[in-house]
Amino acid sequence: MTKLYDDLSVGMTAETTRLCREEDLIVFANASGNFNPLHVPTQDGDGDGVAEAVAPAMWLASLISSVLGNSLPGPGTVYKSQTLEFLGQANAGETLTIKVSVVAKGPERTVTLDTRVENKAGTCLVNGTAVVQAPLTSVPLDAAQVPGLVVNRHVHFEKLMAQAEGLPALPTAIVAPEKPEALAGAILAAEHTLISPVLIGARFKIEAAAEAARVDISPYEMVEIRSHTAAAERAVAMVREGKARAIMKGHLHTDELLAPIVKHEGGLRRNRRLSHVFVMDVPGLSHLLMITDAAINIAPDLKQKADIVQNAIDLAHAIGIDEPKVGILSAVETVTTAIPSTLDAAILAKMAERGQITGGLVDGPLAMDNAVDLNAARTKGITSSVAGRANILVAPNLEAGNMLAKELTFLAHADAGGIVMGARCPIILTSRADSKEARLASCAIAALAAQAMA
Repeated sequence: MTKLYDDLSVGMTAETTRLCREEDLIVFANASGNFNPLHVPTQDGDGDGVAEAVAPAMWLASLISSVLGNSLPGPGTVYKSQTLEFLGQANAGETLTIKVSVVAKGPERTVTLDTRVENKAGTCLVNGTAVVQAPLTSVPLDAAQVPGLVVNRHVHFEKLMAQAEGLPALPTAIVAPEKPEALAGAILAAEHTLISPVLIGARFKIEAAAEAARVDISPYEMVEIRSHTAAAERAVAMVREGKARAIMKGHLHTDELLAPIVKHEGGLRRNRRLSHVFVMDVPGLSHLLMITDAAINIAPDLKQKADIVQNAIDLAHAIGIDEPKVGILSAVETVTTAIPSTLDAAILAKMAERGQITGGLVDGPLAMDNAVDLNAARTKGITSSVAGRANILVAPNLEAGNMLAKELTFLAHADAGGIVMGARCPIILTSRADSKEARLASCAIAALAAQAMA
């Protein structure tokens, strides 16, 4: 509430608290143009191998304006001057208290205030004096009308990488890494100790790809096989022989890679349908989001959908989600015979209730909005432990799943890793459009899945 000049008196005080978040430092770096690595949470500013995430002094000082502009005097206040003395530092994760107190009133509605920023222990980090012009009239304050910000940061993948990098490198058969992007992704994952690659394909093409990508392949085993079909068959044989624990797609068609894997005799099939699971780190979302199936099963029937759901739940457990919440998507959240996917969704939810699908909470049909947004679910009157909280989204068909995953990637700036589940080992499918972060994430996910399968 605005305090006009006549309402103010010497000794009046106001204060607020603020958590210093890593996102605040990133926003300040972009707004100010100050990219000093000491202040950027992902960078090491002093060479000691640890990111400092020190709050810039001027960011601390800017917090003073939040009290002046919101509380004392409040909305409509105009800054005239500010002295500052910086006495200490704060880091991301610290809670700060900002205090102001009126010390004098002057002509033309000027007000002088003592200003302080303290840490949780009460230590003063910033001290100074502000001179402001108090508002002439009361001005309403509606913070909800200020547009919000989403920082393009993939903290969930950072955690996945940290989990996987602590594991032994996963022996991985790379099938036909005969183009620079296909080979570079595998070598990058090897450099991060996620995988131990065996390169299977035409030697002269792999060597040419290595030269184009400027990567050193001399430390890695290579198996000379010029036929893509034979290379995929060799990868399957290596898994069966215990020489590899994962398979990664290089520069070949997905159906060529999967054909020997799904063979009844000599393949890697188990008693479940193969399906692909995208694991997505969406900026602004508080958890990983999994989408299935967007790559293999074009129009799955009910039995296949049950396998798709179970595969996704199993992968969720492998990456550390103890009780995944599975939303079975359709266009609407009510069961209607006019939309067959709503019938499948309702049956899948009942199957989970009866123990035919295990390890997660399953509900459907759910529309996209009420699957991921609690307010949307409440507005529709949906009472569910999944609605508004889903971290696995099961699409009704491949087209819907593929469009959803790519919309999140290219419009919402999500990073997407993913693997094929349902075989005796994880299968890493990569795309030429994948970023290096997405390729690394896929290998990290595969390493965690292989550990869970062991």
